[in-house]
Amino acid sequence: MKPQFLNWFLLIVGVLAFVIEVLLGAATGFDLALLGASLATGGAVGLLAGSTKVGLFSAGALAFLYLAFFRRRIRAHLVVTRTRTNTDAVLGRTGVVTDRIAPHEPGRIRVGDEVWRARLVHDAEGEPAREPGATVVVESIEGVTLNVR
Repeated sequence: MKPQFLNWFLLIVGVLAFVIEVLLGAATGFDLALLGASLATGGAVGLLAGSTKVGLFSAGALAFLYLAFFRRRIRAHLVVTRTRTNTDAVLGRTGVVTDRIAPHEPGRIRVGDEVWRARLVHDAEGEPAREPGATVVVESIEGVTLNVR
């Protein structure tokens, strides 16, 4: 076996790992891409130095540095926090009736700093009306109208 074979192998496997990560859409949290980059860089350094030992040491050292020191920091930046926005932020919140809400008579409520059109979830005869000042809970949304109980 030729001495440079292992360096070429590291380089090719590293590039393939990077390409697989891209095709998977970062499903592994960029671990495969960054470890692949470590292997490819180690292989390239070994080729430039003309030494298999230098290539293996470089690839191993870079992989160790990533796993020991940078992986946690990189993963912390990849976490996606879901912030509720627009209508999702209103669901489940309480509001105060500003205009009377009765069956088949939508009114208005204030949720936070916004005033919304609202109607009763159980829009049936016999359902008690909600007078101004009453507290209601948003159950669902249809268009720009909040369904409250």
